[in-house]
Amino acid sequence: MSEHISVLLHEAVDALVVDPDGFYIDGTFGRGGHSREILSRLSEKGRLMAFDKDPEAIRVADELAQQDARFEIVHGSFATMQTALDHISKKEAKEWRGNITGVMLDLGVSSPQIDDAERGFSFSKDGPLDMRMDNTEGQSAADWLAEADAKDIAFVLKEYGEEKFAKRIANAIVKHRETGSLNTTFELAELIDSAVPVKDKFKHPATRSFQGIRIFINGELDDLTAALDDSLEVLKVSGRLVVISFHSLEDRLAKRFMQKQAKGDAPKGLPLREDQINRRLKLIGKAIKPSEKEVEENVRSRSAVMRVAEKLM
Repeated sequence: MSEHISVLLHEAVDALVVDPDGFYIDGTFGRGGHSREILSRLSEKGRLMAFDKDPEAIRVADELAQQDARFEIVHGSFATMQTALDHISKKEAKEWRGNITGVMLDLGVSSPQIDDAERGFSFSKDGPLDMRMDNTEGQSAADWLAEADAKDIAFVLKEYGEEKFAKRIANAIVKHRETGSLNTTFELAELIDSAVPVKDKFKHPATRSFQGIRIFINGELDDLTAALDDSLEVLKVSGRLVVISFHSLEDRLAKRFMQKQAKGDAPKGLPLREDQINRRLKLIGKAIKPSEKEVEENVRSRSAVMRVAEKLM
C-alpha cells in the first residue's frame, strides 16, 4: 500500500496559517500530512481540529492527539464543523464559532484508501464493491446498485461522474441483476467496459462511473456545499478558507461559492457604496495547481486545484 502524499502541502499551509496563535480546522485529516504541517507553524497557544470519516484515519489521528495537546480529531464529516465547535465551546466556556482563523478542505481520496482493495474505491484492484469513506456505517456501492432503478443509476453516473454513456451503463447494470449480483470492483468495471460503445484510449471506461458512484455513496458534494456555507459562520474576520479540489464538480462548487461571496449582493446596475454590497469574502490570488516537480513525484496530484479566500465580514 502506498504512503499518502499530501498535495500542495506547503502552498496550502502557507495560505492558511496567518496567525500562529489561531484556531484552525483541517476538514480531512487523511494520514495527517496537512495537519502536522499546520501544527508545526502554530505556537503553544494555537489549536487545530481535524475531521475524517475513515476509521483508519481516526486511528492515526488519535495517536497524534495523544502526542500533541493542541490537536483534536472528530470522527465525522467536515459538514458537522458547527456542531463540533458548539460542543467544544460548551466544554471550554469559550465561543469558538466565529473565531476560527482558518478552514482547509482537502477534498481528495487518500492513497491508502485507493490502494486498499478492500475499500472498493479502485477498479485497478479487485475487492468488495464498497466505496464508503466510513466503512462502518451506511449503504455500500454494492447494496445501492442491487436495488436502485436504472433512472436513478443513470442520474448518478451523469450528474456526479459526468459519464455520457450513463443510460447505457445503468441499463446494463439493471439487466445484469436478472442473472446475478455485482459484488466486486472487477465485476462492475468489466460490466461498464462492455456497455461503453466508444473507448477513450487515455482513460479506463469505468473511471467516471466509479467517481460518480463514490461521490453519491458518500454525499461528497452535499457535504462540500454545507461546509462552504458553514465556513462563513465559523471563520473570524480576516480568517482564511483554503479548498483543494481534485475534479471539476468540486472545483466548480468552490469557485462559484467564493466568487459569489466576493461579488456580494449588489443588484446589477444599481449605484451602491462599497459598504452596501455585503461582500463576505475576498479572493486571494489565482487558482494554484501543483508544480511540474510535484506531479512528477506524485502523479495523483495532477488534477488538483487550490483556491483561497479571506473573510471580510
